[in-house]
Amino acid sequence: MPVLHSHLPPIRFSSLTLFHFFLIMPLLRPAAASLPEVFSPRLADKGPVIPVPNLVKFLERIQVVALNSFGKLDFDLKYYVDLSLKFDLNSTQIAFDALERSSNGSVSVENLRTFISNYFDSAGTDLVYSNPADFDPHPDGFLPKVENVEVRAWAFDIHNFWKNLSRRVSDDLIHHPDTHTLLPLPEPVVVPGSRFREIYYWDSYWIIRGLLASKMYDTAKGIVINLISMIDEFGHVLNGARSYYTNRSQPPLLSSMVYDIYLRTGDLEFVRNSLPALIKEHKFWNSGFHSITVQNGNGNHSLSRYYAMWNEPRPESSLVDEKVASKFVNNYEKKHLYREIASAAESGWDFSSRWMRDSTDLSTLATTSILPVDLNVFILKMELDISNLARAVGDYCTAEHFFEASLVRKKTINSIFWNSEKGQWLDYWLDNGSYKGAHSWDVRNQNQNVYASNFIPLWVESFYSDSRQMKKVLKSLRNSGLLCNAGIATSMINSGEQWDFPNGWAPIQHMIVEGLARSELPEAKALAEDIAARWLRTNYVAYKHTGFMHEKYDVQKCGGFGGGGEYVPQTGFGWSNGVVLAFLEEFGWPKDQKIDCYLPS
Repeated sequence: MPVLHSHLPPIRFSSLTLFHFFLIMPLLRPAAASLPEVFSPRLADKGPVIPVPNLVKFLERIQVVALNSFGKLDFDLKYYVDLSLKFDLNSTQIAFDALERSSNGSVSVENLRTFISNYFDSAGTDLVYSNPADFDPHPDGFLPKVENVEVRAWAFDIHNFWKNLSRRVSDDLIHHPDTHTLLPLPEPVVVPGSRFREIYYWDSYWIIRGLLASKMYDTAKGIVINLISMIDEFGHVLNGARSYYTNRSQPPLLSSMVYDIYLRTGDLEFVRNSLPALIKEHKFWNSGFHSITVQNGNGNHSLSRYYAMWNEPRPESSLVDEKVASKFVNNYEKKHLYREIASAAESGWDFSSRWMRDSTDLSTLATTSILPVDLNVFILKMELDISNLARAVGDYCTAEHFFEASLVRKKTINSIFWNSEKGQWLDYWLDNGSYKGAHSWDVRNQNQNVYASNFIPLWVESFYSDSRQMKKVLKSLRNSGLLCNAGIATSMINSGEQWDFPNGWAPIQHMIVEGLARSELPEAKALAEDIAARWLRTNYVAYKHTGFMHEKYDVQKCGGFGGGGEYVPQTGFGWSNGVVLAFLEEFGWPKDQKIDCYLPS
């Protein structure tokens, strides 16, 4: 198996906190392909904006004062916008404005601590522990292919984590929703862990995959019900269950959740109740500013992009975003950058050189000027899922409509993204960010850099069932440099951002491995099993060394967890747990095979 090329130096990860990442310069930047010039930010600022509640704006004021008083050490901006009020907002604001301040406007540490203690409940207290009713410490039929005693014990540890990560909203949140930024979801939730105290959209898919392996079908359905409630209220699934996330979504995987639950349970009533929301979400991603038309010799092609409905600093990272934008003087340029930052957050890949014109400079984010391969593949899968689910409940008209849509989108993906010479699907950069009119396709606008997202189409049957194309993709993947000792790297660019080299992420491993495993090619199945084994080993060894499952891993070395980005590495961790259980369910682990850092030749 190819490993990391020796000329790429390892990133020096640090335990520095949120603000310190600005001091870290990337260690390497390979030459990138020439990409279209940036468009005028005056055009970008005319997009939609969904405002945040007054409570969020007030909590951002608390952030600033807290930073000035407490200093940067171990300071997390998100903590302050996750606080909940003990009293009404007006009374709290009056008390805050009455605090004694020095000549520079700062509040003493003692006075601020007393104020926060008196007027706020701690972040995370608006979710309380919930014992899942369908949790069984020893579920029947749990991971029958796992024969190794040591691996089986680890799997049960992860199975037990579902209890630790299960929550429900507090009674105070139900009765006083205006004093919380957390949304009052109707069903219990499973959170990722650590600073991520609420549910997140695309995390939930891999959490559900783990829950299905754990036979926790009702908990999995409850997560879907919560996400559907967001569509009912806001018109789309939010990035996460906070009022400051209402202006952006995340990779659309709700249909995959519903379909996988249906395959395990056969619950047709659940499908009937879910279909209207899935159809509404499909419209959200295929209309307005999310929708782009590209024209080539085969006609007009409708594609989708990430586009947040926000052009201010993200409340959970407000001062970080302001720091990135500080190089700009013009307010239009700042607003343009803030939308690009929020749109990158909508992608789930926050942040990555994938969205940047210059991988050394986060202020060059151009997310809305990019048509992403993976987003359009997710929408293709959505169309196939809706078609299959509609057929299951006898709605043949809807089933046929979305099946036809999937055929059109498959042709579009191959027409716009496929690069036969590289054997990969490549993101496409627009000449400008306007959503009106058709963009003329130009092969030079394909991003030639190697990202794991270039191989995400493998996850969908439309592509993994095409043996001829699969052979090209398989050869390309083997030669890409992404396959490392401990899994698939996110990119080959060492930018210091967390969605770049050398980090590997559970969702990426799972989608590529699952697609390879479902292919008819024996060599693809063998590679899938090898990558899964490497990923399981690194998760296991890191767990044994640290006592935690981690959000991301360093794929250069077995047992190394990841770093980089705008916050310290997190543990818990929902989607990592889910992918480990999914891999063990699919591939098992032989009785006499050790699970350590030995790698077979």
